[in-house]
Amino acid sequence: MGTCFSSSSVNHSPTTTGHSSSGIFSIEGSNGSGNSRFWSASGGDDMLYPNGQILATPNLRIFSFAELKAATRNFRSDTVLGEGGFGKVYKGWLDDKSTSKNGSGSSVIAVKKLNPESMQGFQEWKSEVNFLGRLSHPNLVKLLGYCWEERELLLVYEFMQKGSLENHLFGRSSAVQTLPWDIRLKILIGAARALAFLHTSETQIIYRDFKASNILLDGSYNSKISDFGLAKMGPSASQSHVTTRVMGTYGYAAPEYVATGHLYVKSDVYGFGVVLVEMLTGLRALDTNRPSGQHNLIVWVKPLLSHRRKLKDILDSRLEGKYPSKAAAQIAQLALACLGPEQKTRPSMKEVVETLERINSAKEKPKVPRINTTHPTAYRHSQPSLHHPSPLHPRQGGNRAYQQAPRAW
Repeated sequence: MGTCFSSSSVNHSPTTTGHSSSGIFSIEGSNGSGNSRFWSASGGDDMLYPNGQILATPNLRIFSFAELKAATRNFRSDTVLGEGGFGKVYKGWLDDKSTSKNGSGSSVIAVKKLNPESMQGFQEWKSEVNFLGRLSHPNLVKLLGYCWEERELLLVYEFMQKGSLENHLFGRSSAVQTLPWDIRLKILIGAARALAFLHTSETQIIYRDFKASNILLDGSYNSKISDFGLAKMGPSASQSHVTTRVMGTYGYAAPEYVATGHLYVKSDVYGFGVVLVEMLTGLRALDTNRPSGQHNLIVWVKPLLSHRRKLKDILDSRLEGKYPSKAAAQIAQLALACLGPEQKTRPSMKEVVETLERINSAKEKPKVPRINTTHPTAYRHSQPSLHHPSPLHPRQGGNRAYQQAPRAW
């Protein structure tokens, strides 16, 4: 089952600004029999994701191209926040009350503009509008509106001050601050809540592209996941999986999905496990600059996660030993569970949230063990700063919109 769009559902040149897009787009999931079913939020787990809901219709503002051109100073190069497979993302300013204000009285926004040569293009733009236009949750990036005029396709988001988790974990800029343990745990909990929300709606939603670059941070390091261009409606009640073209990013995609094209809700859980390991180690999922045998982080590190003494040697050296050893071991065990070779053995995201909440509530005080100067992350800062992922689809690096924090968003 996939996401379906009406061929006549969108005006080809909506130029009116300030209007809701309610009724313009429709998202339905086919159950295979020709009948359609619409989303409705599950009401049983509100404590996991307060204020989360799925709207009946998209509630988005339609921007004109001229308006966004003015907001970004004619898409000036010094307003670029980052660039991904879809195109560049620009920082913009609106002199109205449509979004939250900053200190100067202007509304700060982020504008993603499709590169005409992009291979992602229109379908992923529509998917982003339809999913984020209806999904409302504290840990999902807010899509404010869109623009479609002739060949110009743009998306307008809330501005995220701290940029991407990827940049904080792997960035080399002196302006990028190391994330302390408690902030890392806070980020993980927020991202887990977002996935739990998607997975436990009556009609499940599979995110399909969970990775550090798609986790964005606001000014208080609250995490929000972004980029729904690859999201899929989950399987119907009579099915266990969705069969689809393999798309995503090598290193994060679940093995069963890569091998067969069978996409499960718990395929997202595998991606979350990869990010757990990245958070522990401060190392990328894939990096060909590492020594032979260590290019794939999960293949290299997974055997070490269940041993406390070995775990100590692979934890991010930038933590300087300031982490609670018991909590680190528990996170490592959770990562192992999420990385299970079979999807049915992995925990649900609801269980992941509950585990992370328990670890956080224990409030274990960080210990300061002796720092190992031969730590495998010691050579990190001598590596090139460019990210070279191996995507499973033509995105060539995925969403890089927030890689250059803190100037991003």
